[in-house]
Amino acid sequence: MALMTTPPANKAMTAPAFSLRGIDGVTHTRESARGPNGLAVMFICNHCPYVQAVVDRIAATAKRLRTIDVGTVAIMPNDTANYPEDGFENMKKFAAQHGFDFPYVIDETQKVAQAYGAVCTPDFFCFDKNMKLVYRGRLDSAGKGAAKADTVPELFNAMQAAANGKDVPARQEPSMGCSVKWRDAAA
Repeated sequence: MALMTTPPANKAMTAPAFSLRGIDGVTHTRESARGPNGLAVMFICNHCPYVQAVVDRIAATAKRLRTIDVGTVAIMPNDTANYPEDGFENMKKFAAQHGFDFPYVIDETQKVAQAYGAVCTPDFFCFDKNMKLVYRGRLDSAGKGAAKADTVPELFNAMQAAANGKDVPARQEPSMGCSVKWRDAAA
């Protein structure tokens, strides 16, 4: 598993549209997932130790984002033929185990991950109410470590600022994780 870090946010980016099958049997789109104040798009998978280290904080952050009218969607981009632990049925188990109450969808063609420029899991893209990218960084200051009392919820704070019409901090620490597992034809 190659360790990757995310590049800086491209503030000119607008959230690419998507239409992906969710573990709930519903097709989710950018429009159905967004909230009035924005959308957090995260690329995650079931097997990555970096995702596993923060998955419960991801679920808690999604709940907090909802309180400020920001939607959340998790997209699983990996090649499931070579990484069956990330397969659709395992996605259902993973989401149930960690209390996901937001859409968890599969990018079977990997075209959505490519459109966003996802490089690792987890990879977070946060968009304001106009679907302009305002944050691409890590979930919080704990990184892969355990959260402590002084852990800064960087993603939530950025989206709260955007929801309130304030500037999002220009300095954003990159997320790090395992590389997206591209199929040979998609790499």
